[in-house]
Amino acid sequence: MREDFKQDMVYGIRPVMEAIDSGKEAEKVFIQKGLRSDNFGELMKMIKDRSIPYQIVPIEKLNRLTRKNHQGVVAYISPVVFYQIEDILPTIYEEGKTPFVIILDRITDVRNFGAILRTAECTGVDAVIIPSKNSAQLNSGTIKSSAGAIYKIPICRSDNLKTTLDFLRNSGLKIVAAAEKAEVNHFQSDMTGPLGIILGSEGEGISAEYLKKADMEVKIPLLGEIESLNVSVAAGVLMYEVVRQRGAKV
Repeated sequence: MREDFKQDMVYGIRPVMEAIDSGKEAEKVFIQKGLRSDNFGELMKMIKDRSIPYQIVPIEKLNRLTRKNHQGVVAYISPVVFYQIEDILPTIYEEGKTPFVIILDRITDVRNFGAILRTAECTGVDAVIIPSKNSAQLNSGTIKSSAGAIYKIPICRSDNLKTTLDFLRNSGLKIVAAAEKAEVNHFQSDMTGPLGIILGSEGEGISAEYLKKADMEVKIPLLGEIESLNVSVAAGVLMYEVVRQRGAKV
């Protein structure tokens, strides 16, 4: 492990339990396969009650994460507190603002994630929503690539993106999906009202189950020979199109 990543880690059953109990945000917990101990059941109950992502792994995986006495449990602690979009959205409306959120489906590269957060903060995005699983870690790499935006914009973790998308739509947001095969260019869509933009992984795009929840699919015109943009660049294009359409004054 590089030295700048060690500060994000807690190891050992009791220390991990104490970290969770103290209110620290556990981003992910790795648990040794076949682990049994007096505290194991209590730890698992805490993890499940708080919907903390976890993974059962062989001991070799844990030994690669740390050479310390991990007792079969290693947790990554998030540098930020996660929010719930259900708590944030009413406040946005109460402040008289037009909601603008970004939803990320399986963006796992920390540099892309950080770059998206940076642009989101610069364009006035109200919140960024990520899934509990299959999302980039919030670590020192994310902090660096976000230029500190990770501390300035609410990040909401969702256990079920389908349910979250339903909530957003029922709350008056139009869901716009960035899709290469869309027939409408991004600048031909109306992005002036309450809005959620969903972006998918570079390899697979947006999951089909989430595309079904979108009110509109849009594409960014590509005039060269390369068939796609980097996801963080695509996100930036779309976010600044919202700024343009809403006529933001700087």
